Amino acid sequence: MNRRMIFYMVGNIVLLEAVLLILPTMVSVCYHEMNCINAFSITIIISAAAGIAMRLVFNPKNNRVIYAKEGFIIVTFAWIFLSLFGCLPFMISGEVPDFFDALFETVSGFTTTGASILRDVESMSYGLLFWRSFTHWLGGMGVLVLIMAILPSDSGRAIHILRAEMAGPVIGKIVPKIKDTAKILYVIYLILTVVEFIFLCIGGMPVFDSAVHALGTAGTGGFGIKADSVAGYSPYLQWVITVFMIIFGINFNLFYLLLLRKFRTVFTNRELWFYFGLMLGAAGVITYSIYPIYNNFSDSVRHSCFQVASIVSTTGYSTADFNLWPDLAKGVIFLLLFVGGCAGSTAGGLKLSRVIIMLKAILRDIRHLLHPRSVASVKYEGKNLDVSVLNGVTTYFALYFMLIASTFFLLSFEPSFDLQSNLTAAISCCNNVGPGLGLVGPMEGFGGYSGFSKLILTFAMLFGRLEIYPILLALYPRTWTKK
Repeated sequence: MNRRMIFYMVGNIVLLEAVLLILPTMVSVCYHEMNCINAFSITIIISAAAGIAMRLVFNPKNNRVIYAKEGFIIVTFAWIFLSLFGCLPFMISGEVPDFFDALFETVSGFTTTGASILRDVESMSYGLLFWRSFTHWLGGMGVLVLIMAILPSDSGRAIHILRAEMAGPVIGKIVPKIKDTAKILYVIYLILTVVEFIFLCIGGMPVFDSAVHALGTAGTGGFGIKADSVAGYSPYLQWVITVFMIIFGINFNLFYLLLLRKFRTVFTNRELWFYFGLMLGAAGVITYSIYPIYNNFSDSVRHSCFQVASIVSTTGYSTADFNLWPDLAKGVIFLLLFVGGCAGSTAGGLKLSRVIIMLKAILRDIRHLLHPRSVASVKYEGKNLDVSVLNGVTTYFALYFMLIASTFFLLSFEPSFDLQSNLTAAISCCNNVGPGLGLVGPMEGFGGYSGFSKLILTFAMLFGRLEIYPILLALYPRTWTKK
């Protein structure tokens, strides 16, 4: 275990966070928010001092090699430290004085969950509203991926960090060098964010609103700056956000392949077609269900498409309170809470690739029961999957549902929240979706939970974003032994 390299890399992350905090500070300067300027300035000083100290104390000198074990630990510690330092502006400014509330809000931002404890979000300062949405953007692609893109590589084995931080069952390089892979991913990410920002501005959305919504959509986070999320904006703006939520739920490798003009590879991708088919089918059922409420086909289609895109991409924005929709529509939304977007996207959830692989494995087993002597392999995207990949997907499914069950059980001690609210809160936070049903619906919030429950949900969001294994490895005692 290269402990020095682990904490050296964490020091880099904390130092980078200090630099990134300059941007929301500038926003506060533009709006003359002295309280926020002071809060951000103090946080920058603390973060910079801590980052520099960790770099000096834990400088690995000539031993900068990391393996899979170190990669997982670096990712886990980096996200914890990011959240601890990132919550300081909320506390120092006094706008979110409680530690558990501030930590919940920050982790919800970085993990792109979008669940909020704020009851009056419109009273928040511009600087902190920007910081909330900026954490979505940073957490969407991954801060460690950003580190690899902009800093000299500390190790030829940085692929272990990419695999630990990027979501999905199989993560690899799209070009030979991992540093170039990270650059390509972030350039695509930045360009798409800017394009959405431009389209929102064209539709008449104020510049600040356009910026935070573009950041929130890109990271599939969904922190709103209005009490009604995006319901108050025009249909054009809602459709723009719908389209980009769908786009950011797609595997980013496919965008790179489009740039290389490998159209056949892109348009034969089964996960992509499953993604579009799932959303189209779900939107059709919900449109049918909610049409009697709106008595307008156009509005019904718009609300259903928006909400399906929001839940499947795990963004969490809303144009309507779907708590008030018929049970059929709410049932579809409940099922969509589990699924998530494509592997290699900024979306959370199980990932459609895992769902497809699991369904294929089930079909193979059914065929094997009918023909016991047959030998059949599971294919995905035209390739036979190794047994290790299948076992990994199966194990992840088991851990995934154990995580949801454990979170739900611990939330059940809350006397003021019913079963529906606790169950969907657990699913939503574990999948980094944001809103649930009942008392944690799209127009409600998580502020009513106790400090203990907020801490449980905070860890659930981290487990979900890092896909369980990195944190389990960090907690496993044998990880830290020399054997």
